[in-house]
Amino acid sequence: MILLRKGKEEDIESIQDIAYRTWPHAYSSLISQEQIDYMLKKMYNRGELLSQLQQGYTFLMAEEDEKDLGFAVFSIIDSASHIYKLHKLYVLPETHGMGVGKLLINEVVNLAKRAGGVSLELNVNRENKAVTFYKGAGFTVKETVDLDIGNGFLMNDYVMHKRL
Repeated sequence: MILLRKGKEEDIESIQDIAYRTWPHAYSSLISQEQIDYMLKKMYNRGELLSQLQQGYTFLMAEEDEKDLGFAVFSIIDSASHIYKLHKLYVLPETHGMGVGKLLINEVVNLAKRAGGVSLELNVNRENKAVTFYKGAGFTVKETVDLDIGNGFLMNDYVMHKRL
């Protein structure tokens, strides 16, 4: 049985491991290995993840038989408008199709809704197969953006949102 639990500082190493195992599978056909390496170092270094925990981001871990299978990270981004953002959602490639991602996204939606959220947003690469997953979870494309992330790299994303 897959269980969800709140992530803590002790989970940072597991989050890094999942990200480093998942990103090449998810992105190698979309962006260069150089950009994957750059983004992983920028977004998944211990200091960045610890900072997000300290800023009140909610980390959710999915596990089965005491093995971490995936994670999600979300936070409020607009207190006045009660808008939340899903910053990260990754599950190990070998667990795709087991419902881990669906469990995580449903829990994020429930927690954001319980906290008074009226909308949940996320960014996803326009060519990523996850676009279909998010549409199936009730998200729609709000806008198309090209974000400069430094080092000469762009993220070509959809901003998707879901009313809660």
